[in-house]
Amino acid sequence: MKTIVRSLVVACALVAGIAHAQFADKTVTIVVPYAPGGAADALARVVAQRLGTRLGTSVIVDNRAGASGTIGESYVAKAKPDGTTLLYDATPYSINPHLFPKMPYAAGALQPLALVALAPNVLIVKADSPVKDVKDLVARAKAQPGKLNYASGGSGTVQRLAAELFRQKLDLDMVHVGYKSGGPAIVDVTGGQVDFMFATVAASSSLIESGKLRALAVSGTERSKRLPNVPTVAEAAVPGYEAYEWHGLLLPAGVPAATADALHKAVAAVLAEDEVKQRFVDMGTQPVGSTPAEFAAFLKKEDTKWAEVVRKGGIKLD
Repeated sequence: MKTIVRSLVVACALVAGIAHAQFADKTVTIVVPYAPGGAADALARVVAQRLGTRLGTSVIVDNRAGASGTIGESYVAKAKPDGTTLLYDATPYSINPHLFPKMPYAAGALQPLALVALAPNVLIVKADSPVKDVKDLVARAKAQPGKLNYASGGSGTVQRLAAELFRQKLDLDMVHVGYKSGGPAIVDVTGGQVDFMFATVAASSSLIESGKLRALAVSGTERSKRLPNVPTVAEAAVPGYEAYEWHGLLLPAGVPAATADALHKAVAAVLAEDEVKQRFVDMGTQPVGSTPAEFAAFLKKEDTKWAEVVRKGGIKLD
């Protein structure tokens, strides 16, 4: 056992030494293509803080929000491919190509580095809603076609697409009510102006725990550690249902393999830290830390799924 531990310590030291040599005297920037204060921004800052220690350099977060994330994505896609500019993106990355007539950067301009985390949404209704569970919601929607409505933070969000996937799987007739962001949408669900929505666990869990909202189901394949008593949508009504707010790191295409490998090893080490894992869980997410190849395969699957949902739903930009 002592030999194994000693070997692991040596291996970690070697990885750290290589990373420090690669990024000495360089500032690394993680671009978040969304506004400060959101889940992506909060988690990116957790990663940035620890990544700086792993790389032996300064790692800063640069918020370049707008156009559903495409402004920040375009900036990184056109950045110098030397490993000093990374993109911390989320599910809209997989949705945007199917909503925008033309993307502002070329296909293949970004290369996957690591799937950082998966965050399920939670299907919520107001606390005193007559809807008691998912089967009840489905029954009411079928009994009153076109009468129930659901909120989201906009057409390009996973909140909208998760609800649309739910609607399509069950062939329901419901009305979408779009908002400029998820916060006001949650407020109106809490007040009963809108019947339900798929909200982030991070934004809604405190309202659920305080009794202001009722959680019916979570959208992941497993129950949320933050809401362990809430079933998954797959358990409750739609076998095979799965929708995540994923978070991942990408690089400009063409970053040298040795540099990308050093970054990946450093990110994987950050996500393996107990403190980081707990911070992620506290925010309703599950840390992953995949390989670049695994992340690429995941993105391909997401692209296929959301392309079909957008096409079948006739979804357009707000």
